[in-house]
Amino acid sequence: MPIPIAQVDAFTSEAFGGNPAAVCVLPAPREADWMQRVAREMNLSETAFLVRRPDELGFDLRWFTPAVEVDLCGHATLASAHALWEAGDLAPEAAARFHTRSGLLTAVRRGDWIDVDFPAKPESPAAPPDGLLDALGIEVRYVGRNAFDYLVEVDSEHQLRHLVPDHGRLRTIAARGIMVTARSEDPAYDFVSRFFAPGSGIDEDPVTGSAHCCLAAFWHTRLNKTRFLARQISPRGGVLQVELQGDRVRLGGQAVTVFRGELLA
Repeated sequence: MPIPIAQVDAFTSEAFGGNPAAVCVLPAPREADWMQRVAREMNLSETAFLVRRPDELGFDLRWFTPAVEVDLCGHATLASAHALWEAGDLAPEAAARFHTRSGLLTAVRRGDWIDVDFPAKPESPAAPPDGLLDALGIEVRYVGRNAFDYLVEVDSEHQLRHLVPDHGRLRTIAARGIMVTARSEDPAYDFVSRFFAPGSGIDEDPVTGSAHCCLAAFWHTRLNKTRFLARQISPRGGVLQVELQGDRVRLGGQAVTVFRGELLA
């Protein structure tokens, strides 16, 4: 039986921006190996797989890169909510409820924006692991580590924009990825970032919602605020509204469906 699949650009208001995710709503659970092969076929930073729960209280949601299953993904969660509302699988006013490896995640519509509720993932100061600074090839102000990633602060947005890391060396770092951040030089934004995850099969992730679950707390201590407008300055780029709410983080973004199709295998 053909299975519907859509590609959604998340954290953008225009097609071909932000971060693309494939969203696949399954009629029943499938084995992890099959989902991994589909994700490899889609060759996007994440492919999301959803199964409606029998009790109607939401969906089971799993995320796969082309190489591995991950525990938390912001853009593919936002894309999943967008796809469900657009396909009529959820009423326009209904909240999307996702049961995941990181607990219950919810999403609600707010005009043209979607807000997703995520757990905060703060970092702590950490010694840079062997090879990290050489792989980045620049001076850094700070290195931290949370449950998933290393966080690196650099001196300026200019430095961050022109960063050309050695992905081969980064692939040896024992972490999901490396987020690199700086204060924004554009007064419209509070901070900027980039995210590199060659060890997870993604040299540079275009827009990384889950990284902002760490960046929110990091920039709260430096800017003394809890609400931010952030920009990820990858070549595709994306904009996120970020709010730190105790041990939770609200991520706001927009999404655009690029195409719909069917899986035949």
